[in-house]
Amino acid sequence: MSSEPILLGGLFSESGAIADIEASMRRGTELAVAEVNAQGGVNGRPFELRLCNPESKVPLYASYAESLIVEQKVQFLLGCYMSRMRKMVMPVVERYNALLFYPVFYEGFEYSDNIIYTGSTSHLNNVPLASYMFERFGKRVLMVGTDYIYPYESNRVMSDLIYEAGGEKLGEYYVPLDATREDYRKLMQQVVADRPSFIFCTVVGDGLRHLYDLYWELGLKPEELPIASLTTSETEIRSIGAEKVAGHITAASYFQSVDNPINRQAVANYKRMFGDDQVADMCWEAAYFQVHLLAMAMCKAGSQQVDDIRRILPTLEYPAPQGTIRVDGNNHHTYLHARIGRANAQGQFDILFETSQNVAPDPYLISPRPGGWVIRDRRGS
Repeated sequence: MSSEPILLGGLFSESGAIADIEASMRRGTELAVAEVNAQGGVNGRPFELRLCNPESKVPLYASYAESLIVEQKVQFLLGCYMSRMRKMVMPVVERYNALLFYPVFYEGFEYSDNIIYTGSTSHLNNVPLASYMFERFGKRVLMVGTDYIYPYESNRVMSDLIYEAGGEKLGEYYVPLDATREDYRKLMQQVVADRPSFIFCTVVGDGLRHLYDLYWELGLKPEELPIASLTTSETEIRSIGAEKVAGHITAASYFQSVDNPINRQAVANYKRMFGDDQVADMCWEAAYFQVHLLAMAMCKAGSQQVDDIRRILPTLEYPAPQGTIRVDGNNHHTYLHARIGRANAQGQFDILFETSQNVAPDPYLISPRPGGWVIRDRRGS
């Protein structure tokens, strides 16, 4: 039996506008690799992670992906945060029949035989978030997003939900990834003028700090006009400052505050490996569980070939920190949980709403309603 390492390729930026969240994804990956190897690897073969730093620059993701596959003979890639990066890598993994595990919430409306999507799509974040915010805060909505695919598509879905609910869209604004504080100041002046029921936020990277800083500076109150975000996680809060984000709302499949033994152990292992000051987030969790899921698939298949792994993945369930997950063989997206959390003064989230079981993926938003979900409303806790 071979004891040669099984190579994994990591596409995680260590610099640039999205370095914080991609570093969190990298740490989740490194933790899972260490755990798999401590348990004996895959039938005695350890994982070896080959890391690249694309520096938050879109073209580098594709060039590094091709280098990993062609020059280093890596079949399994992990990472990419923004959709434009994933879309650059997609033709590369398709050309060489490699497999990209993509651990990020995204807009959906995509399928590739060579991508496993382990993050959530609109039916698990936009839809429950809209329902929650409309009921508790109102239906006059102002949208702010970074200028790339995910915010455009998320706002398109949210626009439909607003109109169906008889609400009003006050504006839809996009800012470049490298937008300045002054660019965001102009947007916040519009917020003050329009006084929406809430701000729907799909800003990523350093722009989130500008947005929350200026909200705080203007003295706005989240109990009256909250930011409802798909992109603000514990990692961004640590960078921005907990006091500036407290009271605002995020929709995600996972929060560090999920209370179950598997999550508590994973977070404890994480802090032991990387330091007590580290925080977990939704992308960290998907980056973590997808490595374990891949190891499970390799053990079950008795193979490290992409075709065998792709075939076996839909037959597996994995007890992830968020709860049990599995991959749908028809669309390569993952059965995940839905949650809504309110940021607190400790930089964590108080969970207000969650599903008590995983929900089938719906990347094309065919059924944009909770339907038969079994849900737990925790707003009183």
